[in-house]
Amino acid sequence: MAWADVLSESPLPWLLEPSDPAVRASSLSRLLDQDEADGEFRTARTKAMKVYPIAGILAAQDKAGWWAKPGPGYGPKYRGTVWNLMFLDQLGADPGDDGIQRACDYVLTWSSTAVGGFGASGTHIERNPPPSSALHCLNGNLTRALIHFGHLDHPTVRAATDWAARTILGEDVERWYVSGTSGPGFACGVNEELPCAWGAVKEMLGLAAIPIDQRTDREQRAIDAGIEFLLSRDPADADYPMGYGNTEPNSSWFKPGFPSGYIADVLQNMEALAELGVAADSRLDNAYEWLVGLADDSGRWKNRYAYTSKTTVPIEKQGAASKWVTLRASTVLRARHGD
Repeated sequence: MAWADVLSESPLPWLLEPSDPAVRASSLSRLLDQDEADGEFRTARTKAMKVYPIAGILAAQDKAGWWAKPGPGYGPKYRGTVWNLMFLDQLGADPGDDGIQRACDYVLTWSSTAVGGFGASGTHIERNPPPSSALHCLNGNLTRALIHFGHLDHPTVRAATDWAARTILGEDVERWYVSGTSGPGFACGVNEELPCAWGAVKEMLGLAAIPIDQRTDREQRAIDAGIEFLLSRDPADADYPMGYGNTEPNSSWFKPGFPSGYIADVLQNMEALAELGVAADSRLDNAYEWLVGLADDSGRWKNRYAYTSKTTVPIEKQGAASKWVTLRASTVLRARHGD
């Protein structure tokens, strides 16, 4: 059974409409395996760079590379530098664009911490965040974007992926800052020092962006540990460890949306596991049933978490049929069922 056969109707023609060139380019890449060698893909991505939302985000960028204000870029949510860089990655922006590379250079200079991981700081001063601010959610998002934008071999990126692996495994970590998420096994001060599944999803997506033959032994062992953690509970239930007396998973788990900040959803958990090669694991059966059940009769999914009025420019409408969420879902269905 091909991936689209599990739906009432294939969404592929809708995703490939020329009127949404960014979605079209990403669909050609993720569902039809096209790349720079294919004229259709190149044409679509070139057009995508010239129209909203990508063009609008880049138009708001300062010539120095930052958005909203200088500094490490975590604030303001979700208009600061780090957010715009990760959203541009999720939109499939062209790594060759000058604005993209200025943003990468700026983040590589000012968003890393002395311990290696990227840190959350909203100051307007150009200084690096303290070690206690390193977060798995931010680190995973940024390393993924920077790798996609061509910086896998940059020393700061490799320090960030090594920090991720060391902290996940609890190896060679001098100190656990409970204000951040540098505890072993994804332990997070924000989650009452319990493992944070949102952080785990983001960090696994970041490590998944490293080609298999370029991962260190420690990075691969951290990936293996992350896979087992994410599959230690039924992803469809998302009842991962919850601190501060919470007994029910955060409702955001069950609201697939676009773009994606530090919050993760069940679909993104599935995306991470699919990219890491375990889409066929039987422990994901309920999650796939849940996902297909959210599709409408046209094989489309709604955007249930659209960051309305929070991003630099509008991207999608809350509650409306979403090409980006549909592409996300189609990608994991393809990983599960093939063509």
